[in-house]
Amino acid sequence: MLRRIIILSLLLFAAAANHSPARAEQSDQMADLLQGLTAKSFKAKIAAVETLAASGDSRVVAPLTALLEGRLHRRKADGAIVIVQRQDGRKIFLDALTGTPLGEAKPRASRKIRVNNRLRGVLHGALGALTLFSPDPAQRLTAAQAMFKSAGADSLSPLAKAYLQETDGDVRQVLARTLAAARLRHGGDEEKLAAAKMLADYPDREVRDLLANTALQAQDKLLAAVTVASKSIEQRLAFFDVLQNLFQGISLSSVLLLAAIGLAITFGVMGVINMAHGEMVMLGAYTTHVVQVLVQEYFPGAFTHSLLLAIPSAFLIAGLFGVFLERSVIRFLYGRPLETLLATWGLSLMLQQFVRSIFGPTNKEVIAPSWMSGSIEITGGLVLTHNRIWIIVFAALVFLLLTLLIRYTDFGLRMRAVTQNRTMANSVGIRSNWIDAMTFGLGSGVAGLAGVALSQIDNVSPNLGQSYIIDSFLVVVFGGVGNLWGTMVGALSLGLANKFLEPYAGAVLGKILILVLVILFIQKRPRGLFALKGRAAEA
Repeated sequence: MLRRIIILSLLLFAAAANHSPARAEQSDQMADLLQGLTAKSFKAKIAAVETLAASGDSRVVAPLTALLEGRLHRRKADGAIVIVQRQDGRKIFLDALTGTPLGEAKPRASRKIRVNNRLRGVLHGALGALTLFSPDPAQRLTAAQAMFKSAGADSLSPLAKAYLQETDGDVRQVLARTLAAARLRHGGDEEKLAAAKMLADYPDREVRDLLANTALQAQDKLLAAVTVASKSIEQRLAFFDVLQNLFQGISLSSVLLLAAIGLAITFGVMGVINMAHGEMVMLGAYTTHVVQVLVQEYFPGAFTHSLLLAIPSAFLIAGLFGVFLERSVIRFLYGRPLETLLATWGLSLMLQQFVRSIFGPTNKEVIAPSWMSGSIEITGGLVLTHNRIWIIVFAALVFLLLTLLIRYTDFGLRMRAVTQNRTMANSVGIRSNWIDAMTFGLGSGVAGLAGVALSQIDNVSPNLGQSYIIDSFLVVVFGGVGNLWGTMVGALSLGLANKFLEPYAGAVLGKILILVLVILFIQKRPRGLFALKGRAAEA
């Protein structure tokens, strides 16, 4: 009994302390400071924001955030500062400091507190300073990044304090960059010199722009330090641009390799110019969309793995359709290249209209799984996206599996025999007509895999395949018809050349230049980089 009385007494004491006159006075003081946000002058509003931020009170984060988002209002009935929030389909008022619901927000019952661009900048800086000491490292990191452009002279002290107290390595690095930028803008002469030298170690475009703006007003030693730092950053950014173009070129090469490798197989074995190859890519992309929709509807817990289910599905559907196409149309046109070209071109138009009739003409969305979302930022300006990294890995795996299949399996041996000398292969009992069907199915299935990859970086539409068919033919002809290694080298060469020409010549002119270069190369080497060997190939 005595123990219960003691506990009850402590609780009553704590409640009394929470409602003490000092705390009530503090709440009244914060409410009075919030009233400063309703001033007519934006200069007075900025002063009120700076005063609220300087208080260090965590309760002001909510009203300042609401002001930045346009949800902070002044209630007409009693002049109270409230936050408007949508809840269960209706708008309600919340107390700006405590978040306590204050009833429904009826129309015209309040007036929104207006902001301008300058005030928004001050708000970003104020919110950043208030969250610099948050227990969550992610919030501290976001605050440090936000304050790079908005930190004022009054932010120097909290930034320095936060930097000294920071224990997370990533956050500390960003804080050092932000603190150096603030000192370059608002510090003393010695601080500005030290800050300029420190910023040279952060090669990104925001730092480069800051140094360029500082150089316009700097003189003597500071101008020299800023100039040296700017040159160092420019050199490193140029190097990072080369690396970024290299990564983008390899990524494009992977897409071209996936789109062209199936065409190289069918073209090499059968001599068929398949203008419907792009539609096999399109079928793979739409299969990915359908699989994702089915998984999302019936097995939502497995949504992250829907792309892994789409890979074999796209290969089977495109491959089976390729076998059907070869058995029903193409096998009657062997040795008649013009008729084959016209027939497959007509088939491509029919497939496009078929898909358009089922799925409609609009683009379909394919959501990337969580493990393919996001990016890796090596340094400022050099960003490697996860989806393109996985596409590069996927293309390498497909190429490796195809190489092993063709070199070390019975089917691969028979396919190579038909490629090199069809007549001799028939004479030793190889059924070349079924090898043709299986080869066409294999090439179409690989094109379906290309559609799976393209669905992660491009729009899934009926015209998806048409964007890559010309480039695929260029890769095959340049690398050597029917040669997998030639296809890989051709895809890598054309992909890198395309990405390195685009910044200087533009996308359209860059493609025209590559086409001209390939034509000139074929004039010199008609069989491509790696020509097939064999009596039939050399005939």
